[in-house]
Amino acid sequence: MPTRYRDRRHAGQVLAQALSHYAHRDDVIVLALPRGGVPVAFEIARALRAPLDLFIVRKLGVPGQPELAMGAIADGGVRVLNRDVVEGLAISAETIQQVTERERAELRRRQQRYRGHRPPPDLRNRAVILVDDGLATGATMRAAVEAIRGQDPSRVVVAVPVAAASTAAWFRSWPQVDEFICPLTPDPFFGVGLWYDDFHQVDDAEVRSLLAAAQALSSAQEAAPSPEDDSPP
Repeated sequence: MPTRYRDRRHAGQVLAQALSHYAHRDDVIVLALPRGGVPVAFEIARALRAPLDLFIVRKLGVPGQPELAMGAIADGGVRVLNRDVVEGLAISAETIQQVTERERAELRRRQQRYRGHRPPPDLRNRAVILVDDGLATGATMRAAVEAIRGQDPSRVVVAVPVAAASTAAWFRSWPQVDEFICPLTPDPFFGVGLWYDDFHQVDDAEVRSLLAAAQALSSAQEAAPSPEDDSPP
């Protein structure tokens, strides 16, 4: 079991081993939370021979402390709030709404930039593996799970390389998640980036490049003959 990761792609390779029971299944899809989750999810999708797509979620950062999540929003109008943070910092409903509207605009921008006119994947009756590069409060992942649950998947799996111990415990006990995979749950946690040697900022260009590579790989795998095709008569 790792004590830290070289980079996000190394983390994805570690997670892929833990997810090997989902390999070569027609009903599996890997969804990355951009941007940091994309390099992790790329390695998982490649190892499992599963399609890769995005599920766009935006954190609602506390004004003046943008890395601290007071909640998150996701496709489908889903919003979840971290009540401990909201009440502990006495954040007003007006402030929450202002941040929500700003992040909704960014969510729409990213949908257009990454997806264009390509429709989102159909998740009905599919085993969905949701991937991010780590969880602190878990607010963005909670929003993603709640939004995806509304699309009738057969199974929801959350896979992250590292999470705060208390957050990991919460997800493991949450009935909305069928399986929670996280190899590293340090306590004290301090922050996601401290558990990577390389935790560079993932930009839009890297996201688009990895999505294109995943699509090319998926097309090549579909065109390749199956083991049955190669077997002797």
